[in-house]
Amino acid sequence: MSDWTPDLDRLQALDNEEWHEVERTFSGRLLAYAERRCGDLQAAEDVLQETLLGAVRGIGNFDPSYSFEQYLFGICRNRTVDHLRRRKTRTMQVGADEEGFPGLEFLALDTQTPSGIVRGRELSARACELLAEILRDWVSETWAQEEFVRLCVLEALFHGGWRNRDTWERFDLRDETAVAGIKFRALKRLRQLAAMRESGGDLLAALGRAAEGEGRVLDMDVRDIWGRCRISCPDRTWLAQLVAGSLPEGPSTFVRFHVDEMRCPWCRANLDDLSGADRAEELESLIERVHESTLRCLQSPAGDSPG
Repeated sequence: MSDWTPDLDRLQALDNEEWHEVERTFSGRLLAYAERRCGDLQAAEDVLQETLLGAVRGIGNFDPSYSFEQYLFGICRNRTVDHLRRRKTRTMQVGADEEGFPGLEFLALDTQTPSGIVRGRELSARACELLAEILRDWVSETWAQEEFVRLCVLEALFHGGWRNRDTWERFDLRDETAVAGIKFRALKRLRQLAAMRESGGDLLAALGRAAEGEGRVLDMDVRDIWGRCRISCPDRTWLAQLVAGSLPEGPSTFVRFHVDEMRCPWCRANLDDLSGADRAEELESLIERVHESTLRCLQSPAGDSPG
């Protein structure tokens, strides 16, 4: 099973058929995400409709550094938060399910001059982008090498914030030095990958400090970037195999850890969608109702305005 990727040019041209295919492809997982958080199917359906309308209105400002699915889930999260606020839930307990959707805002650096501020922001943006790229490269390499325990360990450390002691006990490693060794080799490889992509010494040094876990460096936070950029999310085809009970033991080690212990909100929503075959007819009816609203937006002169 291959997950469909929309044609961005057609979406930005407000092509009805392309947007209808977006609804057919992504509505199930978006609805599952919203329903988990709202606890109310009717409210989740409202959030889904608002999400797709927001996606149409904002597509002109789409940031290609994110995937289209990330774009949709980001809007869905915001609309879910809006709904909960309207229900006067003033204090939201942001648990593990929400860690994949931190805010996208960057904090201004403490510099003294306008040119310094601009330079700092440019460097920060490039640093975050580069860190995401090299983390993805490392994950891809590790997956290809079938080193799934190593991948679990790094996700636990970098994204979960686990201590070495908790990590070696969970994965039945020799001791804490085994965890430290895995992290050391990973950091060494990340530096090599960074050097292949970026020659700037100041940026490489900052990347090294961020990966070592020094909090925010150049406004980078590894834990934040790992979740927000979906660094280790398995392809939907692997999740489909998990649902079907046909996922091989090696990949299953990581996928189950990623879903059950890291509680990735994207992947859990995808699993809910893949497991909901009994709701397919209801979902199809909902998609057609939602599309009526989307179609009106597409045909409106204001349809391409930011939302």
